[in-house]
Amino acid sequence: MDIGDFHGRSRPDACPGALQVHAAADGGLARVRVPGGRLTPVRLRELAGAARRHGDGAVELTSRANVQVRGLGRGEEHGFAARMARAGLLPSATHERVRNILASPLTGLDGPGGAGVADVTPLIGELDRRLCARPALAALPGRFMFALDDGRGDVAGLGADATVVPVGPDRVALLLAGTDTGLRVGTDAAVTALLAAAEAFLDEQAARDVTAWRISELPDGPAPVAARVLTALGARTTPFEPVRPRPVALGPVGLVGGPARVALGVAVPLGRLTCAQARLLADLTSGGEIRLTPWRGAVLPGLTRAQAADAADRLRAAGLVVDPASPWIGVTACAGRPGCAKSLADVRADAGAVVALAPPSRRPHGTDTLPVHWAGCARRCGRPRGRVADVVATGDGYRLELDGTGLTCSGIEETAAAVTAARGEL
Repeated sequence: MDIGDFHGRSRPDACPGALQVHAAADGGLARVRVPGGRLTPVRLRELAGAARRHGDGAVELTSRANVQVRGLGRGEEHGFAARMARAGLLPSATHERVRNILASPLTGLDGPGGAGVADVTPLIGELDRRLCARPALAALPGRFMFALDDGRGDVAGLGADATVVPVGPDRVALLLAGTDTGLRVGTDAAVTALLAAAEAFLDEQAARDVTAWRISELPDGPAPVAARVLTALGARTTPFEPVRPRPVALGPVGLVGGPARVALGVAVPLGRLTCAQARLLADLTSGGEIRLTPWRGAVLPGLTRAQAADAADRLRAAGLVVDPASPWIGVTACAGRPGCAKSLADVRADAGAVVALAPPSRRPHGTDTLPVHWAGCARRCGRPRGRVADVVATGDGYRLELDGTGLTCSGIEETAAAVTAARGEL
């Protein structure tokens, strides 16, 4: 979007929640916010049970480390919401759509000398509680997003509206729409700064009489919001080394940390967990929680190496991915047919067919693995940030687009060859 040409949204944000369900082609779609991606085993099992009882039987992971259930039948949305409330997954009816909080999934897990600067775990619950306690912030759009990066830079580049990043053991930088504002506060004031940014966004909209869903959509971008935050906090900027986040396209897969305890990163093909897979993840949890990631995967923390080896074997047998060399790594897709009426193809099935034809990656898992996004139409819903190979349905095949060039493919084998070539495997 060209921000200079933006004159406001024509309608308020209609992002779905557990109470405000979206009517998709395959039934109702409910989205449940999971701040920081943290789920207890009990709640994951409850989500799986609710998906089986009220929806299409799958728990979908989103790019914001939330979950959604599709295929809700007429009238089933009420039973689903009631079940989420009883499970503690719907603590605020007024704020349920605005509890969008990303957090570094590995924070506190990779031990001394790890990539993180500070464990942001305590900030997740504090931000969620204080966000829900402010009535005015219920007016935030459902797409407004907070991020708590622990200094490793994994979630700071994912496009959040308000992000804090440690710049020392007890200081954080505030970023708005990915831009460093220059504001530095103590870690104990990080949540205060994030909430001030959210309030400033709403105030700026009201002052300009525009409707925007994200800070980046405001006529002058983040600058006026930053000015309001500085005034609200009674702070000022000083000379600083700017934080410049970069998009991170791939989440953790395989073993992380050690030597006594490790975490196991799990990739979920196309972010779609069957009920059985969700229950297995819950059963294998050792540290009391599962951490969902914004790359539509999960992390199981607190495992011994023996537990991790056993878990990896069982997850692999269940169809989940624990090998960083798997061709599933970095592959995403929109809902496609039959879930979306605008889609020109069943992109999930076709993506799976192409992955089945792909060789294992010869590259180490990392930022040099090119993500591939399958889209049922030109809107490309769910596309990751950064450099991506787009596989876009045309109605009679696919068009592979990368770096401004395109190649039309007429069948699955031709598409598979083009995708493999684009990922640098030939």
